[in-house]
Amino acid sequence: MTGNLTIGFLHSLIRKDEKLLLTELDRRRGARVEMIDDRQLIAELNTGLTSGADVVLERCISHYRALHALRLYEAGGTLCVNRPEVAEVCGSKFETSLRLKQHGLAQPRVRIAFTEKSALEAIEEMGYPVVLKPAVGSWGRLIAKISNREAAEAVLEHKTTLGTYHHSVFYIQEYIEKKGRDIRSFVVGDKCVAAVYRSSEHWITNTARGAVASNCPVTPELEEVSLKAAAAVGGGVLAVDLFESPGGLLVNEVNYTMEFKNSVEPTGVNIPAEIVDYVIAVAGGRS
Repeated sequence: MTGNLTIGFLHSLIRKDEKLLLTELDRRRGARVEMIDDRQLIAELNTGLTSGADVVLERCISHYRALHALRLYEAGGTLCVNRPEVAEVCGSKFETSLRLKQHGLAQPRVRIAFTEKSALEAIEEMGYPVVLKPAVGSWGRLIAKISNREAAEAVLEHKTTLGTYHHSVFYIQEYIEKKGRDIRSFVVGDKCVAAVYRSSEHWITNTARGAVASNCPVTPELEEVSLKAAAAVGGGVLAVDLFESPGGLLVNEVNYTMEFKNSVEPTGVNIPAEIVDYVIAVAGGRS
């Protein structure tokens, strides 16, 4: 009985995605919801974070708040969706790329460098254009398409001067000509429930940056690659970003606090309902 379950809803701001999930929890499933604002948490390291919830569903905006809160809840004996190990891998583009490689998934070429000089050398060896990304980041922020040496020198100098740990490792990715669109697929447990094309005149195709979502058929290839990519990072509730290429699909990134609000209408799939069903199954020991 879902009415006997309590779902901890770990959140920052309540955006449209969170409202859709709360609607499913309240109106369609009847489970009790414990609202947990990550801005108000105080944890005792020896005991972790404790909750009366059967499972905590993570919906934080900050990666580091999410990761640390999930670890503390797990230390306190509470099940989490997603698990902290998944958050740790997906929160790092380097870790994600490494896991994808270890599981034999095709992805754009990536080089990692640790100094401004070695990064420039890696870029020149890879060949222009390339995409320079922060090791941690989302919504297409702080990424740059580098088309020539002058641009590379300028951006690398800026990153070095900024001096934060976000910019202390250079993640350099092969630029893929995606002809105005990429694919985002949604994996919930062992199912690829839906997918969208994200189309934009800009080379960055995040819907947070204005790209338009339209339905993408879940082909056998898309389903297989998406499920394998999700499994590579630890599974759960995940969004997989992919590029189309002449040789097949390439996995770009895997996101663990996925946004879906712009994808429900074009796909016709109730993605938040799929997520809630999965979370309830985890809480009930059925997943």
